[in-house]
Amino acid sequence: MDFLRPASWEEALAAKAEHPTAVPIAGGTDVMVEINFDHRRPDVMLDLNRIGELQEWEVTEETVRLGASVPYTRIMEHLRAELPGLALAAHTVGSPQIRNRGSVGGNLGAASPAGDSHPALLAAGAEVEAVSVRGTRLIPVEEFYTGVKRNSLAADELIRAVHIKKADGPQQFSKVGTRNAMVIAVCAFGLALHPETRTVKTGIGSAAPTPLRARAAEDFLTAALDEGGFWENGKIITPSIAQQFAELVSGAANPIDDVRGTASYRRHALGVMARRTLGWTWDEYRGNERTQSCA
Repeated sequence: MDFLRPASWEEALAAKAEHPTAVPIAGGTDVMVEINFDHRRPDVMLDLNRIGELQEWEVTEETVRLGASVPYTRIMEHLRAELPGLALAAHTVGSPQIRNRGSVGGNLGAASPAGDSHPALLAAGAEVEAVSVRGTRLIPVEEFYTGVKRNSLAADELIRAVHIKKADGPQQFSKVGTRNAMVIAVCAFGLALHPETRTVKTGIGSAAPTPLRARAAEDFLTAALDEGGFWENGKIITPSIAQQFAELVSGAANPIDDVRGTASYRRHALGVMARRTLGWTWDEYRGNERTQSCA
């Protein structure tokens, strides 16, 4: 196995172009597990740890540009206000040691359906910045996942950053595991309210071949909130609306039976998480509206 250590982003792109099968490594929290268990034996490893720009982030008026190697710990410490859903998801990743090394870029590169960041990225509306010596393109995150542990990167492309819209409303993340910590998700769910556009977005993890949005549930809830005047009057969402939303989220999943849980349990758990996260986000929205009215 050859081990390449480029000193700059330009060198990394040139190395990837010369060695298209090279496997990038930064935190190594996914790659090293596969190598240690002999699930993967790459001919070339591409170490990105010397490239400082990948560990930087930039907050603009509307978005956060998150370097591919920014560790989860920094998201939790510095970007909780801008990316609350992703910060909540980051809290559930592995152990403190894993959170100090693991990153969203690595999660995307691995493209596991159970990756903890995926539901939050889908709900927030993220784009993946993919770069090669040929140029740069932005890939909507819902188009990035193409299959189980497969993504839409070309062979010569690397992830440089993720562009995520700053929260304009409450966001939540919920995860079910076989224990309380350091566990791969049985299933996970992310929800983001977008009051500026009066829409909602969702993200489902570990309940289909790829992470995905529950689009029918989003459309239903967006219409129900609009038709009922909920955004203006701040009323409590009725149980019937919450239940219908939960059922549509469950219906969007395409889970399997495996060692962590059955397909039927995953569907049931997603419905419960959808109903609960809707209650949490809407309570926060109503509280914010009351605070602004009193100000």
